[in-house]
Amino acid sequence: MNIVGIIPARMAAIRFPNKPLATIQDIPMVGHVYFRSKMAKSLNDVYVATCDKEIADYVRSIGGKAVMTKNTHEDAIDRTAEALANIEKETGTHIDFAALIQGDEPMLHPDMVDEMIQPVKNDSSLQVVNLIQKAVSEEEFQSPNTVKLSLDLASNILYFTRVPIPSRAKFKGEIPMWKQLGMMTFRNDALRAYASLPRTPLEIIEGVGMLRFIENGIHIKAAVTEYRTHSVDTPEDLKEVEDLMKSDTLIASYSS
Repeated sequence: MNIVGIIPARMAAIRFPNKPLATIQDIPMVGHVYFRSKMAKSLNDVYVATCDKEIADYVRSIGGKAVMTKNTHEDAIDRTAEALANIEKETGTHIDFAALIQGDEPMLHPDMVDEMIQPVKNDSSLQVVNLIQKAVSEEEFQSPNTVKLSLDLASNILYFTRVPIPSRAKFKGEIPMWKQLGMMTFRNDALRAYASLPRTPLEIIEGVGMLRFIENGIHIKAAVTEYRTHSVDTPEDLKEVEDLMKSDTLIASYSS
């Protein structure tokens, strides 16, 4: 199977403008994500998908591949879908699966990429896989910035929401506190279908794009990881990650 990693990145983030090129240990954030993604064993290639020339120029300066996309995309999945089509057109090669890797995860471990791709290697009929993990605290589980989810008995995702699920209203025991990570694997036709479908009611209500799949009857398989990452949403997050990466063990393999 031809499986390509796609890292969507744009300069116009509302909470942290120019975030992809913010430096951590003297390397722009998107560079960390690119180098670490390249270490994954399951990927045939890795591209950064962007609408910004500054990002594309940087990626190419480090020997990476960038694909230009429109600046009108509302979410990372739409940008990834356009990037998939553009890469196929440029290379003349069919891509079986696209792995979306968020550009604000500079402490990504390459094994996480392999973990979210393993299910489609086991079963190529799967349409979508989303990497998930357990919330580590009640505060994280309650936060509206954390997307929570529920699973069925076959580890398919039933629903995404920003409020805590399942409900404790009538149950006093321990409940599963699953949260979504921004790493997904899409079969080619499923990703193209997403881009062609209108936004759905629950997607709009919850502010979670992956609900578009569920509302259209497309199953999402969950893949679980034990790795913990530290995404960067604000300048304060950047400072925290800068400190954490002082003891990071992977950075030495790609920093000069």
